[in-house]
Amino acid sequence: MAAAGAGPACGCKGIRCCLLCEGLAPAAPPPQEKGNFTYCPAAGLAVGNEHSEFAGWAFPFPGVFLLEEFISQVKESEMVQLMDRDDWKLSQSGRRKQDYGPKVNFKKKKLKVGGFIGLPSFSQEIVQRMKAHSVLEDFFPVEQCNLDYLPERGSAIDPHFDDSWLWGERLVSLNLLSHTVLSMSCDSEDSLQLFATLSQGRGESNHTASPQASQNHKPNDLTPTSVRENSNRWDIDYSSPPRLIPYKEVTVAIHLPRRSLVVLYGDARYKWKHAIYRKHIEHRRICVTFRELSAEFTLGGKQEKLGKELLEIALAFQGKPV
Repeated sequence: MAAAGAGPACGCKGIRCCLLCEGLAPAAPPPQEKGNFTYCPAAGLAVGNEHSEFAGWAFPFPGVFLLEEFISQVKESEMVQLMDRDDWKLSQSGRRKQDYGPKVNFKKKKLKVGGFIGLPSFSQEIVQRMKAHSVLEDFFPVEQCNLDYLPERGSAIDPHFDDSWLWGERLVSLNLLSHTVLSMSCDSEDSLQLFATLSQGRGESNHTASPQASQNHKPNDLTPTSVRENSNRWDIDYSSPPRLIPYKEVTVAIHLPRRSLVVLYGDARYKWKHAIYRKHIEHRRICVTFRELSAEFTLGGKQEKLGKELLEIALAFQGKPV
């Protein structure tokens, strides 16, 4: 962490670092990002990149819902202006943050309502708009975290799982101001099955096909309609022998366009870690993440009463950053 008088402060602790604190001491080498598969939202597949050893191979990648142009440029500008009226607190790895939620000690599994008075008013329309999509029609966020990424600070976040004691199944993020890439990785020693892609029109295996090769995989039922209409570009050959590789050799890039909404659930939430690497922050980027309560805090759970209280506060939409 930068010392007093050494320039702009950072919020890094422990092994986490940013460009500001790295100027004071030699930095550890960044992790090697494999980036060998790219997620295709139309087909729900992770497709081997053209110049990698996995070109021509793909595998199903469930648990992702990606919706482009979720909000307009006007709404985006309005939201960012309102955020910037409040203070941004320094966070780790070169980020800044604004939290709207209870005060939580995840290690001790304790929380306090504290100064939490709800999600911000400008998020009410966003939450309501989510409910038009089946994957989010019963989504009730109890926490919102705004994270500000700046390239000059070396903003990033290492591969990680979000907490699952307090936070529930779905993680919902709105990507503002610039495009970025969500990098997915898995530490499992188990083997992952890859399937050959098919050549367009011939139905023949094509192990050298590029990600632009035509396929026709049945899309996930939760794929947005506008994307599903163009989902006939991909197909995979389940009849050919699959190729087995360790999960840990794979990184899947999920491209997040500006103003897109992404939901992680199921395997993408609990089996695959997610990260944002420095090289994918080229301009200022704000991530607005909404989280719901886990089963322990919902109907029939051990802390149902506390969960109900938190939801009532959150959905009043009268909050300021805590």
